[in-house]
Amino acid sequence: MTKADIFEFFRRLAELNPAPETELEFGNTYQLLVAVVLSAQATDVGVNKATRALFHSVKTPAQMVALGEDGLKQHIKTIGLFNAKARNVIALSEILVAQYGGEVPADRDALVELPGVGRKTANVVMNCAFGAETFAVDTHIFRVGNRTGLAKGKTPLAVEKQLEKKVPAPFRVGAHHWLILHGRYICKARTPECWRCPVVDLCRFKDKVLEKRGK
Repeated sequence: MTKADIFEFFRRLAELNPAPETELEFGNTYQLLVAVVLSAQATDVGVNKATRALFHSVKTPAQMVALGEDGLKQHIKTIGLFNAKARNVIALSEILVAQYGGEVPADRDALVELPGVGRKTANVVMNCAFGAETFAVDTHIFRVGNRTGLAKGKTPLAVEKQLEKKVPAPFRVGAHHWLILHGRYICKARTPECWRCPVVDLCRFKDKVLEKRGK
């Protein structure tokens, strides 16, 4: 895509959704961090179902530590890999209490040192909680970036670096939300719904699905 194409790509997505947000439900930065850790290899819908009751009573790392690993497992047992995730959430909560006064650090390097927090998770927290211009490349963004020609790369990090280089200034904070939502609801994995895509003419995908298919 040309620079003009990329600007227009995001301009249209922004026009349709001026204030994009994560679909994970949370009440504060700590809850956001926990939700993102839990969302690895799980759907936002599934995570939200599991965290509603949890977040009603647990709002701080200290409260999570008090709940304990077994107590946390009872809340999140419907989520994949819940044993490992419970272990990580308790461990990161203990670190936040001991080293950061119970606060989530606004620093990507510090975040990725926490148990269960990878680069993608750290990028989501930096963007959603602190307004940083980070690009959290999940399966949706990886697909959209490569399929459309917006940001091609063989790894999530390669796609992230392309986005860092190419996304124009007015759209940098919202970019990863627009791309995730676009991949989740329109540029789907099996059959992209090109027939209703607002950026279909800018997309470089060769095998466009230009007519709605029956179920």
